[in-house]
Amino acid sequence: MSNPLIIQGGMGAGVSTWKLARAVSKLGQVGVVSGTAIDLIVARRLQTGDPGGHCRRALDHFPFPDIARRIIERYFVDGGKDESKPFKSIPMAAVEPTPRLMELTVASNFVEVFLAKEGHDGQVGINYLEKIQLPTLPSIFGAMLAGVDRVLMGAGIPRLIPGILDKLSRGEDVELPIAVGKEKAGQTSRFSPRAFCEGEPPKLARPTFLAIVASAALAVMLAKKASGHVDGFVVEGPTAGGHNAPPRGKTQLDENGEPIYGDRDVVDLTEFRAMGRPFWLAGSYGRPERLEEALSEGAAGVQVGTAFAYCDESGIAPHLKQAVIDRVLGGEDVKVITDPRASPTGFPFKIVDKEDTARDPKTYAKRKRVCDLGYLRHAYRKDDGSVAWRCPSEPLQAWAKKEGDVDETTGRICVCNGLMATIGLGQSRSWGDDWLTEEPPLMTSGNDLEAILRYMPVGARNYGAVDVVRQILGSRFTAATELDPEPAEVLRELRS
Repeated sequence: MSNPLIIQGGMGAGVSTWKLARAVSKLGQVGVVSGTAIDLIVARRLQTGDPGGHCRRALDHFPFPDIARRIIERYFVDGGKDESKPFKSIPMAAVEPTPRLMELTVASNFVEVFLAKEGHDGQVGINYLEKIQLPTLPSIFGAMLAGVDRVLMGAGIPRLIPGILDKLSRGEDVELPIAVGKEKAGQTSRFSPRAFCEGEPPKLARPTFLAIVASAALAVMLAKKASGHVDGFVVEGPTAGGHNAPPRGKTQLDENGEPIYGDRDVVDLTEFRAMGRPFWLAGSYGRPERLEEALSEGAAGVQVGTAFAYCDESGIAPHLKQAVIDRVLGGEDVKVITDPRASPTGFPFKIVDKEDTARDPKTYAKRKRVCDLGYLRHAYRKDDGSVAWRCPSEPLQAWAKKEGDVDETTGRICVCNGLMATIGLGQSRSWGDDWLTEEPPLMTSGNDLEAILRYMPVGARNYGAVDVVRQILGSRFTAATELDPEPAEVLRELRS
């Protein structure tokens, strides 16, 4: 498999959609879909009427027709649900998921990858977070059923994923230890392809595995001790969007309350070159000069997120996307805050400082605390030895009942619901006149947000994925787009 110059970042939840990944892949690069909360996203797309019929078309190709039929019967609403009505819930993730959730998890990952790969031979990857462990096994199986080419994973130490890919490709049962508090293996998640398929499972192509890392030490450890072969790395710096690795050493904050990154956080690429495995550099690399810099350092290319997050094909709701673009076009200083407290994961999280979003204290104060999605819950062990789940963004009374430290709730934001609102799939609430009736969005971005101006065609207020690829590759663009020899025609198709 050839190594592209550009990997489009797998931004969740639902920002890196199949439409974006497909557009990038058709241009000869690696398009990446986000696997974060994709079960919920597909269920909600169906409830909005499945515009374009894309989810149902993909489900028509799902190898298990009865499962596809059940999913459509449960969630599809012809013409879309009443906007004032809430979305139907799906079961929360669990160590032993319900059959309904298992089916939805496998099928939804299949749907997203199938649609991204439809109609071309380009490479498509899927991105997962190690921090979100419960859906990992059935999610990967669903993506592999659709022929995913690459699996990327960060936000933790994905040591066991390469071996899991090996076993799933052979149709073997797999398991994954689930962290409980400080216990690395307090419980175990299991998935059986044979049981799911109710018979002999198919032999599947093993996708290449790219670990997303923020240090050479972690990369070396994974190369030596992972359960299978790590095919390459994405080396992510602290200016990248979404979740960041915390600063090395004791965390210190600046006058704005943001983590201070120093010399220890600058990755020494010597070890990466010595390993002889391809690596891509990420974090403010969406410029042609930075691509050349990466190549001169021995990298295979760059991973780019923010530039693609604000292009036409991304999943951010159009009115939110346009509001940010217009502010940048107007010369405003659109701040991107690295918030050390916002995410329940405990990782620093980058947030666009925009009013009327979850970042706005006045807006968020109107929101009633609720935890009904649960992707970022933590497992903990109760005094009686049993395992339960909690989230520092959940209602304070519930957190206290679960013996949580109240200090851990300070500054936390419901990232799950906020990100769903960002892609236009936020829940409608019945909280009365004193509360918001829709979830406020939560927008993330890398520090390089103002760079989106360079992708904008003259006189335009928007741009496409092809503009990003063309700008970053510069004179390399023609050679790199062999899959689509007529970029102008491709652009017309994508924007239609």
